[in-house]
Amino acid sequence: MDFQIALLLGQDGLTNGAIYALLALALVLVFAVTRVIFIPQGEFVAYGALTLAALQAGKVPATLWLVLALGAAVTAIDSAQALRHGATRRLPRIIAVNLVAPLLLWLLLTSVDLVGLPLIGQIALALAIVVPLGPMLYRLAYQPIAEASVLMLLIVSVAVHVVLIGLGLLFFGAEGTRTPAFTEGTLDLGATTLQYQTLWILASSAVLIVALYAFFGRTIYGKALRATALNRTGARLMGISTTMAGKLSFTLAALIGAFSGILISPVTTLYYDSGFLIGLKGFVGAIIGGLVSYPVAAAGALLVGFLESYSSFYASAYKEVIVFTLIIPVLLWRSLTSHHSEEEE
Repeated sequence: MDFQIALLLGQDGLTNGAIYALLALALVLVFAVTRVIFIPQGEFVAYGALTLAALQAGKVPATLWLVLALGAAVTAIDSAQALRHGATRRLPRIIAVNLVAPLLLWLLLTSVDLVGLPLIGQIALALAIVVPLGPMLYRLAYQPIAEASVLMLLIVSVAVHVVLIGLGLLFFGAEGTRTPAFTEGTLDLGATTLQYQTLWILASSAVLIVALYAFFGRTIYGKALRATALNRTGARLMGISTTMAGKLSFTLAALIGAFSGILISPVTTLYYDSGFLIGLKGFVGAIIGGLVSYPVAAAGALLVGFLESYSSFYASAYKEVIVFTLIIPVLLWRSLTSHHSEEEE
């Protein structure tokens, strides 16, 4: 390996690691707030990219029908609950958020020239379609068992992952898709060359990480999420709704996943099931951070990106094995240095 090849592999590792870092942060956020190991995080990566590809092809994405179906289910459940408790004032908001908003989005998609929209408009529409799936999934699959054990929540996550994989095959088919780059061209930097899309990925990832830092440190909702992550019971006693915190964390996770898929879709071909492997590598980074520390999880995800890139040069057939083997010494070290306690039932 010469210096130029090392630079190219380092560039690839940094690009992949930036995406894995975003997913790792989302996984740590969801687990800290809700105790859910969010295995379907990768599906939002695939759904975001493939939804954007459908919009660019002039089609109404099939994910919109999933949003409408889940929205109708949430509307029915929340409306029945509101009527049962005499909270009829909540009905207009429930119907507007979960049913009227998706219907207005459907009307918008059927009345505009999707192909002629600027790229930023197509991206905004793709996010508007995919991101609401996050809080809807939380309401239907996780909120009813929010106080269950971590193992039970993990089993539900596996079930949701399998369902979303099957729906992805139904919605998008088995063919892979790659979207056009945000900006065509390359930038020469001495011994190496950077694609403008790579710069978009790095810059967008950095901006999103800074925005998340500001959100948690400066906003009331971010502080509410931090409080819930530190002590759910204490947060509830202080008037913070853990249900709201759960929905917000899933919304942020869906946003990060969908936007990550949109970022990488111009540089790699994505299939309906591609998100699982990408999300799993973000999960390795989150495990390095103990599903607690955001900076360590981000650093671990960058390490995963570099390890994957350089191992592809020396042992490309075993790069996935090498990456996932990284989790073994981390788990052994944490097992030897942590105090064990049985989870309360």
